[in-house]
Amino acid sequence: MFIMSGMQIARLDTLLLASLMLLCTQPAAAQTALTVYGGYRGGGAFQQTASPNTAVELKSSGAASLSLDWVIDVNRQVQLFASRQASEMPASSSASGSASGTASPAVPLTMSYLHLGGTNFFEGGVGRGAYVVGGLGMTVMTPGLAGLSTEVRPSMNVGLGYQLPLAASLALRFEVRGYFTLINSNTNLFCSGGCVLSIKGDSLTQGEAMLGLAYTF
Repeated sequence: MFIMSGMQIARLDTLLLASLMLLCTQPAAAQTALTVYGGYRGGGAFQQTASPNTAVELKSSGAASLSLDWVIDVNRQVQLFASRQASEMPASSSASGSASGTASPAVPLTMSYLHLGGTNFFEGGVGRGAYVVGGLGMTVMTPGLAGLSTEVRPSMNVGLGYQLPLAASLALRFEVRGYFTLINSNTNLFCSGGCVLSIKGDSLTQGEAMLGLAYTF
């Protein structure tokens, strides 16, 4: 089972920050694009430990994302991508909603992705037309309920997009992305001391439609 400690997470954050600083030291001729996305994300389910055939599905909801892209040649960019979704999942039959034992009908769950990857434009010339995008990194799953712990797992994303220039430095991005997270847990997830959610899973898959505004500088 892949579980990262606070120190390991800090080290990973340091590596990502170092990569960002290295990319920022590229020659001034290299263009940088900052894109802010709004999207709608769906999919994702766990299994109840007590009832293997019963799924605990995540609620579909809006998501906000941010990317930094650095041009490395005429067709490709390196991309640092971060995304956050405020979702929720039904409480399993064994859940206790608080320390007082009051049951909760749903458990808030924040899904955050941090990936390093890139884009490749099909038609030649970064910043215009269709492209493929992808990245590798981590998923941080943070339940908003006392007694539950944050889980960190390796993940990836892959997608297709189209960039439509609006002006010299502005463009619209239309994207669809898929996210795959390796859970690899046959025991209870989100356990900290006592387990309050009896769920498990091998992987988690989500899909998202996104609209972004890109600014190049």
